[in-house]
Amino acid sequence: MKNIFLTAALVLALGVNANVTNTTATKAVTEKQEKEYKKIETAKIPAAVKQEIDTKYEGYAITEAAASADGEYKISLTKAAKKVIVYYNSAGEYVKETK
Repeated sequence: MKNIFLTAALVLALGVNANVTNTTATKAVTEKQEKEYKKIETAKIPAAVKQEIDTKYEGYAITEAAASADGEYKISLTKAAKKVIVYYNSAGEYVKETK
């Protein structure tokens, strides 16, 4: 009988001291949104961009070109079996390169 009272007291004490805590963690969600490029004719690539490509990627041929709404150009280049995709802004400034 003594054990029953002790057990009941222990359960009651734990129940009273148990606090329900709702914690919300705030997470910073960063979405990387890919730019949308529309295919263009290679003749529509600005002269400044073509000049930079000729200088930096000598011997490469332009196979495809696309432009984004903000004036960035995505240009596919090939030389023998190598394929490179380069990005330039409309002023002819290099942005990045992917393979």
